Amino acid sequence: MMSIVGLIALQNSMSGITSIALTGLFVWSGATSTGMTDWTAPTASLATTAESTVEESTISVRLTGYNAVPEQTDSNPDVTASGARSNPDVIAARSRDLAETLPFGTVIALETAEKSNSCGFEAVDHLIGYRVIADSMHERKRNQVDIMFDMRDTVLIGVNQKPRKATNPAVALGVCNVSIRVVGKLALKEIPATQSELARLMNPTLAVR
Repeated sequence: MMSIVGLIALQNSMSGITSIALTGLFVWSGATSTGMTDWTAPTASLATTAESTVEESTISVRLTGYNAVPEQTDSNPDVTASGARSNPDVIAARSRDLAETLPFGTVIALETAEKSNSCGFEAVDHLIGYRVIADSMHERKRNQVDIMFDMRDTVLIGVNQKPRKATNPAVALGVCNVSIRVVGKLALKEIPATQSELARLMNPTLAVR
């Protein structure tokens, strides 16, 4: 006759076997019914995330130009709204509604510009390159980026590729609808003094135009 202890041991053993069998059944059932869903869902999610990142890094804005002079800025044109030095080789301003999208220190590159009678992008393209967002525009402006140009610079503008007169790049640029791409971020104290230095920081292999 089996002792009470033996009966309890046998009962526990049979319960363990039953639990293992049931667990195996559930695991196997899960693998056939939900395993494929668990495998495919992350793929779709990753694809969506990648597309969102691309969309968020390219922004459509109005593009204009300005000079660091009191008539176009404020009584202290040598210092930008961020506190960085006004440097027409690398600085750009953005409208205040873009503060979260383009915070100070954001480095941008211009991708494309729509051709129109008000847009003189081709005349000044060689003076833009990469730009660091370090200045802010008047509160009435919306969805706009303003490129700082040197007051002493001039470009030739005319009709049908025939130069007509020398004009400051800020005037020659006019108003353009462009796409800009965010390419990086810098601490304000690390903003370089020249376009060639900025280009090397953003893309060491890029030949500066």
